[in-house]
Amino acid sequence: MNMVTKVLFVIMSPMSMAMAQTQTINFDNFKTGDPPPGWTATKTGSGQAKWTIERDDTAPSKPNVLKQSGEATYPVCIKDDTNLKDGFVEVKFKPISGKEDQAGGVIWRAKDANNYYIARANALEDNVAIYHTIQGRRTEKKRASMKVATNQWHTLRVDFQNNHFTVTFDGKKAIEWDDDTLKDAGKAGVWTKADSVTLFDDFTYGAQ
Repeated sequence: MNMVTKVLFVIMSPMSMAMAQTQTINFDNFKTGDPPPGWTATKTGSGQAKWTIERDDTAPSKPNVLKQSGEATYPVCIKDDTNLKDGFVEVKFKPISGKEDQAGGVIWRAKDANNYYIARANALEDNVAIYHTIQGRRTEKKRASMKVATNQWHTLRVDFQNNHFTVTFDGKKAIEWDDDTLKDAGKAGVWTKADSVTLFDDFTYGAQ
């Protein structure tokens, strides 16, 4: 009896540890009209990003979402207490409007607002792409054609292990890419471009 109990403990412990390392932020306990506490609501480049918590009846987890409604080169919102080298980042997003872009993305291994990896989906271009931004300069590495509907919720996820990255969009694998530029652990967050008005919900991340 004791031996069986001990074996089960050994088997279950790694799973329990993995579950404890996964967190989801649904923005529902934050004050509306303000940026989310514990996040750096900022931008890469010029312009004025506007990150606020808002109520939205279509939210996957009601009632609140994170909304970006300003205009900047690349609005970014970084969760301050994240520090991931290998793991995943996932978010649900809804592109609302934008004449230049209608983008939603996730960032990982971020050193600051000028150095990070990005995976993003764009409703004006109907594609998913992966980039890195180094010293404020974004460089596209790979893209895939996929239907990204405006005014619909989508799920974007990236899994990263060492130098290998896998981007999944609405449950379908979109991109695989290898890169050694940013090797160290860093912060995670969300991203848009230009005049994109985008909603975000259920920001989930975890170590692997």
